[in-house]
Amino acid sequence: MRMSLAALGALLCASLAVAPAASAAPGTFSSSALRKHVNVDGILEHEKALQLIADANGGIRPSGSPGYDASADYVARKLRAAGLKVTRQPFEFRFFEQLSRPEMARVAPGAHVYVAETDFATMDYSGSAPGGVTAAVQAVDLTLPPGAPNTSTSGCEAADFAGFVAGNIALMQRGTCGFGVKARNAQAAGAKGAIIFNEGQAPDRTELIRGTLGADNFTEIPVVGTTFAVGQELASSAGAVVRLRTETFQEVRQTENVFGDTRKGDPNRMIVIGAHLDSVPGGPGINDNGSGTAQNLEIAEELRHAGRVRNHLRFAFWGAEEAGLVGSTLFVENLSEEELARIKANLNYDMVASPNYVRFVYDGDGSAGLSAPGPDGSGLIERLFLDYFADQGLATEPTAFDGRSDYGPFIAAGIPAGGTFTGAEGIKTPEQAAIFGGTAGQPYDPCYHEACDTIDNVNPTVLDQMADAAAHVLVQLARTRGDIVDSADVRRDASARRQAEGPHDMR
Repeated sequence: MRMSLAALGALLCASLAVAPAASAAPGTFSSSALRKHVNVDGILEHEKALQLIADANGGIRPSGSPGYDASADYVARKLRAAGLKVTRQPFEFRFFEQLSRPEMARVAPGAHVYVAETDFATMDYSGSAPGGVTAAVQAVDLTLPPGAPNTSTSGCEAADFAGFVAGNIALMQRGTCGFGVKARNAQAAGAKGAIIFNEGQAPDRTELIRGTLGADNFTEIPVVGTTFAVGQELASSAGAVVRLRTETFQEVRQTENVFGDTRKGDPNRMIVIGAHLDSVPGGPGINDNGSGTAQNLEIAEELRHAGRVRNHLRFAFWGAEEAGLVGSTLFVENLSEEELARIKANLNYDMVASPNYVRFVYDGDGSAGLSAPGPDGSGLIERLFLDYFADQGLATEPTAFDGRSDYGPFIAAGIPAGGTFTGAEGIKTPEQAAIFGGTAGQPYDPCYHEACDTIDNVNPTVLDQMADAAAHVLVQLARTRGDIVDSADVRRDASARRQAEGPHDMR
């Protein structure tokens, strides 16, 4: 059935049973039975089904398309067959599609043509300029290295554009605020186009930005993301003139979130296990994010092997993530304070089968210095993953907990969250290749947001490992009556890791 927002809220309000006293703390329950039954062959069956859906619908599954609708029907059917209560939350969003390959070239000083999808990429929700625009490039409040990571505020405030010449192309730097804020400020200042380059203050902040302005920040001017190298080159080129050409399409469409809820478990203690269901308009999205979708579906199907599930579990398959976390944001923002308080944790899985993988774990306690700590309890969730991988003899590495996936609205609302990730467009370092295998100097997922993100783009070895970790952590959070908060030992562990040398967690 399709559920209205009011009915969805009523579901969360159902039953006011008082939770019994705390039993064992998270991390003490055996997950072996669930892990035994959650297997990679079952996950790949779902992946293959999503591939067939894409094949039947022009090779794509973005929200607002027939491919997404068929994907949502497939998920709902599987959840219902697994005995979960299925609800669907429809909503409108702004659909975006790139109609042709973009162009970017330096006209002066000296001619140079940049390579699309290597040197630059169109930002989602960029305006359309099919005839191209040519203008002088003007830097906006840049903070070039050396400097501290993520300190650039370039383009974040209207005051940054004091003295900006209307008709120029704004050159801005990643950092602090959203790409959409920067682009809208540039447009308001009279820019004919905008170039946003990676920050360059850390090794993982130099690669090509394939970003989104967000559905609420769409522009009329062309907006592209570039590498730090391209941005630095333009910033240092006196009198730089650039030609930009983009051809894009936008309109309001309808899509939906799909939920599968357990029929038992304390409704006052809900754990939300999420993955986004949509692909980008340019490909089938079988790693991004068919992998998280398929993993969570397989766990839902085998949930009877998890032992006594004391807390209410909701498997959430988010729509329009690629449009700027629209489905998860709408869900969270339409809950009352009482309903939000019942959600004790969010687990998020977005890309867990990257071919050139790293086993990333979200840095919930902030100990790696990649992002601010998450809400209280995020450190505990991180440690559950780290302890599991350590027990299996598998190395991990922290990744920024910066809200770029569907856990973002949850941590913004103060709900602890965590999860795993195997890498997207970032480039694998030699150090990572020595630890995890694979190829240094190549993206974690060379088919990220591309038509080649097919079933052949999935690494079954890491998919199996990440699914076992997800099953293990789910058991801990599903069965505990303990508080999901960062205890003193979690905080001590975070402090020790913060002071330890090296970027990798080798435990």
